Amino acid sequence: MAGDVTTIARPYAEAIFERADETGKLDLWSDMLELLATVVVDPTMAEIVTNPLFDHADLTSLMLEIGAGRLTDEGDNLVKLLVQNGRLTLLPEIARLFDELKAEKDRLLKVHVVSAYALKPAQEKQLAEVLKKKLGREVSITSEKDPDLIGGVHIRAGDTVIDGSVRGRLQQLANELGI
Repeated sequence: MAGDVTTIARPYAEAIFERADETGKLDLWSDMLELLATVVVDPTMAEIVTNPLFDHADLTSLMLEIGAGRLTDEGDNLVKLLVQNGRLTLLPEIARLFDELKAEKDRLLKVHVVSAYALKPAQEKQLAEVLKKKLGREVSITSEKDPDLIGGVHIRAGDTVIDGSVRGRLQQLANELGI
């Protein structure tokens, strides 16, 4: 089902990205989409957005009122279009896809690192430099701690996964031994 959402959201994200890029407003659109996505996932708003009995005109007015002063005229038009087409729930996915397109244009790769112990900022910086050389792109690192790894790190950079954890190596050994 998640693939269906992505398939439906992608044309919106691409059209928004193209317009934002041609007008030089990528950061502004990123902020607007983040705001709108945050609004529609709020539990109270989610009930309203998904309620088929809630009037489209009222929903449009509510969304525009929430975004007042933070949305451009084009942002307002996006809200109207999404409400009219019953696609408001796609906003989190549209925002995610837009950010991916923006990161690709900026040649920025978001890397998620899971390690057995919390990484220090100096370690994150050193890892970012090594990955930048290896991948040929700017790198933005987020990290988290998972003691179940036992030791080492698990790195996810786009579609690339590097599992240098002790748990991963033990699992690999078990697979090779047929255990």
